Amino acid sequence: MNGLHGIIFTYEKRNDLRELTEIRSAASIPFGGRYRAVDFALSNLVNAGVTDVGVVMNGRYQSMVDHLGSGKDWDLSRKRGGLRLLPPFAAQQGWGIMPFRGKIEALAGIRSYLEEIRQDYVALVDGDLVANLPMSEIFDEHVKTGADITVVCGNDSFSTADGSYYEKDENGRITEVLYGLNRPRGYRGLEVYILSTKLLIELVDECYAKDLFSWRRDVLRANKEKLNLHCYIWKGYAAQIRSVQEYYDRSMQLLEPGIRSDLFCAERPIRAKGADKSSTYVSPDGSCINSLVGEGCNIEGVVENSILFPGVTVEAGAVVRNCVLFKETVVRKGAQLAYVIADKDVEFQEGHTMMGQATYPVVVAKGSKV
Repeated sequence: MNGLHGIIFTYEKRNDLRELTEIRSAASIPFGGRYRAVDFALSNLVNAGVTDVGVVMNGRYQSMVDHLGSGKDWDLSRKRGGLRLLPPFAAQQGWGIMPFRGKIEALAGIRSYLEEIRQDYVALVDGDLVANLPMSEIFDEHVKTGADITVVCGNDSFSTADGSYYEKDENGRITEVLYGLNRPRGYRGLEVYILSTKLLIELVDECYAKDLFSWRRDVLRANKEKLNLHCYIWKGYAAQIRSVQEYYDRSMQLLEPGIRSDLFCAERPIRAKGADKSSTYVSPDGSCINSLVGEGCNIEGVVENSILFPGVTVEAGAVVRNCVLFKETVVRKGAQLAYVIADKDVEFQEGHTMMGQATYPVVVAKGSKV
């Protein structure tokens, strides 16, 4: 799709991901046994034929840079265009000193990049959205309706931290832009937008000149009468990774076959960086029940209702139930885990027990020994 350009926002935002974002942005969080959250945004664009994608970064971006590399795994390593990693737009302010103020600030920070965009239209996508969106269909509807901005929404009532919601008329035109609600109503915004490159540059210049930085307030809400804002309703699975509880709940939903088939459909494959590991081994005395397991795992104990990323080891006598274990985590003999999210390179020592709850999973930081 040569008429559409992609911009993915992977900067740090206010959220409740605690230890999971100590070393990374929310878009770089591992999800689903072998993916990162940003893999879904990249795959959505690539599956629609988008060949030029810019990734906007701010703080804690080293993990993202290491993961994306040249973009080869998403067929975006090209001599002209392809994947562009856009440096921290607020580096001069000092990370952790000046709070991030909004999408307009991010876009103003890459103003020269916007001028270089070859395509007539731009898709703005948040990197922490986990969904398999038909971007070709969304783009076609945007052109067909003649909308100034198309806003992609989910049709469920799942509430997210600091979420945005929209009300529309029978023709799909947005009539209300809502946020900061105690009781959400309308359609949940997925932070995916399509608009013309020309309009995007005009909006960025106008808002930045007036010291306005919020996309929802200063662009969408302020212009809902002036601009034709169209709502596209996505009826499939969509998760926005904004809190530890949401991360855990949405991860556990992947154990349901219906949700997996919706998110990982053959028509729009989700691409990911290869793990370069051998096949997973389950010993005759071990068991793995109703779980997603990445490559290179060694399971000699019991794994139930869990998600294991590549290289996880569960030794004999160990029991792992209702857990999410990131790469290279080791569960020693006799250890028992339940409702635990373990970051990379964590070691649970022999005979130790760690128990959380479904409504309050325990998070263990990267490299910990417990």
